[in-house]
Amino acid sequence: MSDCTTENLLLYLYGELTQEENEIVEGQLKENWSLREKLQVLKEAGNRLDNTRLLSPRQHTVQEIMHYAARKVSIAS
Repeated sequence: MSDCTTENLLLYLYGELTQEENEIVEGQLKENWSLREKLQVLKEAGNRLDNTRLLSPRQHTVQEIMHYAARKVSIAS
């Protein structure tokens, strides 16, 4: 892991790296302020997502989609 990527930072945040990879990322974070900033942005984005209430679509909307799909299937047959 020569250059720490966004994917590496996400894996680091979620504890998905090996101990050796963690140490590499932590070493790079100590030396690279830009990387620390990127990590902070990812943390804040994750916090915003955690605080977002995910809504389900209205039942009427789901029914309309299902009816549309059924019409398309019957036309194709």
